[in-house]
Amino acid sequence: MSSLSPLAATANVAIGGAIGAVLRHQTGRLMTHWLGAKTVTAFPWATLTVNVVGSLLMGVLAGWMARQGTGGEQMRLLLGVGLLGGFTTFSSFSLEMMLLIERGQIAPAMTYALVSVLAGLAGLYIGLIAMRLAA
Repeated sequence: MSSLSPLAATANVAIGGAIGAVLRHQTGRLMTHWLGAKTVTAFPWATLTVNVVGSLLMGVLAGWMARQGTGGEQMRLLLGVGLLGGFTTFSSFSLEMMLLIERGQIAPAMTYALVSVLAGLAGLYIGLIAMRLAA
């Protein structure tokens, strides 16, 4: 159970999320400046960068929190759920996948990966079709 009040917990997530979203946006701008607009529109380099960096940072955070033991609820909310969640939800996906794999739950891990990708693509496609039909 969290020692933070619901308002304090929500504030931690909101502050971290705002910072993460700004960092994601700035990463995109930096990648465009560095690689050029033509390159970043030909391949999603910024998204790939954010996903890989976010997953690395989620691993560092999870490992650090596991080593520290308890007392990390505020940091988990601020950095894990908020900052890294605003930066990329892929980092959460990567952490959840690794936890399933480390527990030896290979079939659920592969199911989670497959369903996440396919359902995400299907949801996006259905949303696009719905908006095109509404136009």
